[in-house]
Amino acid sequence: MFDKFVQLAVFGVGYRLIAGPGCSATTLRRRRDEWIEAGVMAELERIVRDAYDRTIGLELSDIAVDGCITKAPCGGDVAGRSPVDRGKQGTKRSIVVDKVGIPLGVVAARANDHDSPLLAPTLDTLSRIGPLPPNVRVHLDAGYDSNKTRDELARRNLIGVIAHKGEAAPLQVGGRWPVERTNSWHNHYRRLLICTERRTNVVDFWISFANALIITGRLIREAWIRYRWDTRPSRPP
Repeated sequence: MFDKFVQLAVFGVGYRLIAGPGCSATTLRRRRDEWIEAGVMAELERIVRDAYDRTIGLELSDIAVDGCITKAPCGGDVAGRSPVDRGKQGTKRSIVVDKVGIPLGVVAARANDHDSPLLAPTLDTLSRIGPLPPNVRVHLDAGYDSNKTRDELARRNLIGVIAHKGEAAPLQVGGRWPVERTNSWHNHYRRLLICTERRTNVVDFWISFANALIITGRLIREAWIRYRWDTRPSRPP
């Protein structure tokens, strides 16, 4: 069943195309809903992130927040008129990552929801990480350049590093590039790139699954770079 869900996440096709003789599309959907009710993917994401933190270590001195708009042709709870796709239905992921792009929390919203109001609920997801170190810098693009954003960051004792509206701010000169790269990692999973799910809890299910797969991949690669063991492969995975 887990292999089937990996295929669904990667290829983004309908359940009936992944179903086989021993596992129907109805069974896939039923098992998906059972796992949602039990919180399986959220727990898997937590376990993988904790493993990364113990083995490699989350770098929380700098974090970055950004939104990514993708297609949602079937509509649904987190679908709205996309400002970048001629008004077609789209969804948005507002994501916070650590200094190297490890996803810490994601909030699903409508494509026409502005990034700035999503900042607070996105930062709220950091509560699952535990206490943050002092003087955490939050890197944001010009879409967050407002007094409301600065007040929200000050309330949380966070330092805002915000690009100014009307001024060029290349990714290379700031700390925002990790979140852009993580958005690209997410979009490698077509289940997220073209969201056909209509219910918020199902969308969150697939986001948590993608996060778990991304963090696992980074954990394996960073462990290969930093550690040595008898069965260590000769090339990076």
